[in-house]
Amino acid sequence: MLIKNARIVNPWGETFADVLIQNGKIKRIGKSLTANGVEKVELEGDMLFPGFIDIHIHGAGGADILDEDEEAINIISKTCAKHGVTGFLATTFYKPGQENKHLDAVLKRVSKGLDGACFLGFHLEGPFISRHRKGGISDSSICNPSLSVLSSIMDKCKGWLRIMTIAPELEGSEEVIKLLLEKGVIVSFGHSLADYEQTLKAISMGVKHVTHLFNAMPSIHHRAPGPPLAIFESKDVTVQIISDGVHIHPSMIRFTVNILGDDRIILITDGVRSTGLPDGKYVYDGTDFVSIGGTARFIDGRLIGTSAGMNELARRFLEYTRLPPSSIAKIASFNPARLLGIHEGKGSIEEGKDADLIVVGEDFKVRMTILRGKIIN
Repeated sequence: MLIKNARIVNPWGETFADVLIQNGKIKRIGKSLTANGVEKVELEGDMLFPGFIDIHIHGAGGADILDEDEEAINIISKTCAKHGVTGFLATTFYKPGQENKHLDAVLKRVSKGLDGACFLGFHLEGPFISRHRKGGISDSSICNPSLSVLSSIMDKCKGWLRIMTIAPELEGSEEVIKLLLEKGVIVSFGHSLADYEQTLKAISMGVKHVTHLFNAMPSIHHRAPGPPLAIFESKDVTVQIISDGVHIHPSMIRFTVNILGDDRIILITDGVRSTGLPDGKYVYDGTDFVSIGGTARFIDGRLIGTSAGMNELARRFLEYTRLPPSSIAKIASFNPARLLGIHEGKGSIEEGKDADLIVVGEDFKVRMTILRGKIIN
């Protein structure tokens, strides 16, 4: 494939050039490139981004990873591609004492290949989280930190566990965190009642990532600064941000960017099954919820996630912060790739990297999604 007249948006800035793709890789980037026997795509002013990577998405297109249906992960994969995502972590829960067939279903379908975005592994929210900051997570998906439960989780995930969200203040969490880090799993602070000091201790142990900053954790108070201040002060910690304007007020998004810059922020959707579907009533882990304007809430008003795709959340992020599009290439593509350790092949548009690309208009509507050189949307 030869992409002509691309407005290439990379984490470090923009340039206009052609992009030649061969064998699923970016072969060459330059002016006035030519090639015989290849498909030519004329962008005509649209932006070419590195494919977005969503490290926190539960469902989309009417499917949820909890469905125990093999096709659920494929539906999510295809819906992700429609919103500019070329790789994602299947985010879900582990229910202690149950069969957790949903994890088996995901891996079985993935082994056959997906029709959309690439499955990059699992992100488990819990089960070692605080019941006092559980958000939309059901009690059946929560238990005290346990090495035996963790062993069962690792067996079930078959080497695909990439991130686990944990509340580090819970008794027994230190042993769990230590073992996860030894296994190469990213430990993410979240759904926690930890105070400032406990958060700093967790960071010193190797917890270097944060699940949806500000949500499901104590807030900042001048006599009890809580986790956010400890996180802000720790320069090697990255944070997830939901930029729908509801989970975090737009002014707080600007405040966070002013402190952290865009190097430490990773854009996530926290998407649920209503993503890509009209406003209305849906079901989340057996409980009814309502999706309105891209935000999902239980009937009692509790937030559970978003229905807005990554491209829409990127648009809102730029609207709130007035940053250039290159910031989106950083927080939605490069930073998550770096966190997962795959940035040598993904996350930016460079020669030799995977041809995971998206074509986006000024309105951030996705015109085309390319995975390893093949158009998937």
